[in-house]
This record gives sequence, structure tokens and C-alpha cells, in this order.
Amino acid sequence: MVISMTGFGRSRIESGGHTVIVEMKTVNHRFSELNIRMPRQLMKLEDKIKKQLSTFINRGKIDLFIDISGGGLIHKNLHIDWGLIEDYHQLVNKVKDTYSLKGDIALSDLLGRGEFVTVEETEEENAELDELVMEAVLKASDELRKMRMEEGKALHSDFLIHLDQIRICLDELSAHAPAVTLQYRERLRKRIREWSEGDPDEARLLSEVAIFADKSDITEELTRLGSHLQYFHATLNQDGVMGRKLDFIIQEMNREVNTIGSKANDSSISTLVVELKSALEKVREQVQNVE
Repeated sequence: MVISMTGFGRSRIESGGHTVIVEMKTVNHRFSELNIRMPRQLMKLEDKIKKQLSTFINRGKIDLFIDISGGGLIHKNLHIDWGLIEDYHQLVNKVKDTYSLKGDIALSDLLGRGEFVTVEETEEENAELDELVMEAVLKASDELRKMRMEEGKALHSDFLIHLDQIRICLDELSAHAPAVTLQYRERLRKRIREWSEGDPDEARLLSEVAIFADKSDITEELTRLGSHLQYFHATLNQDGVMGRKLDFIIQEMNREVNTIGSKANDSSISTLVVELKSALEKVREQVQNVE
């Protein structure tokens, strides 16, 4: 089964005065890469989330967003540094006495200074909230998985269309290739007659035709190309990760088509090579999205 690396999943769960929203999206990537954005107090769940996602995602870049709202997530405490305030008070009075200054210390002078009054935040342990988060991640990942599978089905159908085009081109090449040598022999015979005004040396003619046939023979390339095509079809029907394997097969098919193009001494073959390259490029582009 073909599975796409592109997908999106979202979940929203409310329970116990908390609302958890999870969104995740995946795009194609050479390897597996996970980026998680979530509140700091949930960092302890990162490894658990990664293990859960790794059960069904083998390749692709994953962006995961977790948002939590509700009370009791963080407990805030007001901290006053009384010792520092006392030192400040004594310093101000000393300066006033030393230089005969007037004025009193206002409450705003103390509360407005961050070194005197600070707010300390402590994370609240909440096992129920942790379970709620994991439930939301599981629900979002299930939606993501379904979308990746649906996208994979569309990719599979698209592959079959282009592979049929490739097969048609191969059949036409196989049917037309033998005639190229015969056409070359007749053209060569005609030119020799025009130049020499007589019948050509049949042995020499056959020798030249044999050399041409050997240089322009694409039988082996067509055989290997057909074999690669069958392997591509077989791989599509396998389970598990197949993107890299399909990419390798396409590279090999392109290599054979390029060789055929370099040997082409016929306009019909050249036209079919162009069609083959076009179809293979479409397949190669789609393969980049396969897990």
C-alpha cells in the first residue's frame, strides 16, 4: 500500500476544566523529523509522544502543535526579598542624613522594582491532564494517518496512469526498433548508388549495416526497462516503506532511457524517448511524496 508523506490531523478534547487542542501536519522529507511546540510543563511527555508517532510514521517532516487552556496549569507565588528592602531602606535614610535631604520612600518605589518583588511560577503535577494530552495526540495522529493513506491511494492511481504510458512507449519502441536497421540499409544502398553510379559491394554494405545495428541496438535497454517497470509495479503492492526504493527504480529507468536516447538514429525513437522522459519525470515527482 502506498502511503503519502503529506497529511494533516486535528483534535480538540475538553475535560476537567481543561481544553486540549492538537494539530499536526506532515510533508515530504528524506528522513523522519519531528518538531513539537507545546507548553513547557508538557516537555516530560515528549519522548512518549515521539514513540507513539513512530509507530505509523517512518518518513516525513512532522510539525506538532499542542495548546492547553484552563486553570491549574501553573501555580504563581509572590516572592518579596525583605532583606534587600531593609538594606535599601537603610541606605536611603543614610543618604538623607548624610546630605540633609528630605523625602520619604513611597510604596511604589518598592513595588515597582523587580529585584524586590518577583512572581515565581511552579508547574502543577496533573496526571489526568497528561492522559488528556496523550488522548488528543492519539486522536489527531489517527486523522493524520487516514489522510496519508487516502493521499497514498491517489498517488497509486496516478502512478498506474503514467506507468501505462511508459508501457505503451516500450511496446512501440520494441516494435519499431528492428525496422530502423532495415531503413538504414536501404538509405545507405541508395546513397552508394548515387555516389558510385553502380551497385554497391554487398559484403561492404552488410559490414556497414552490421556496425550500425550494433551501435544502435537498444534491445538490452528495453529488456532492462521492462524489468524495472515490473519491479515498480510489484513494489507498489508491497507493505511498508517504499519511497526510497521507488526513487531508486526511477533513477535506473531514467538511465536506460538516456542510453536509448543516445543510441537513437531515428526520429520516431527520439519522439518516444521524449514521451518516456516526460512520463518518468511525472512519476519521479510523485515518488518524492511516498513514505
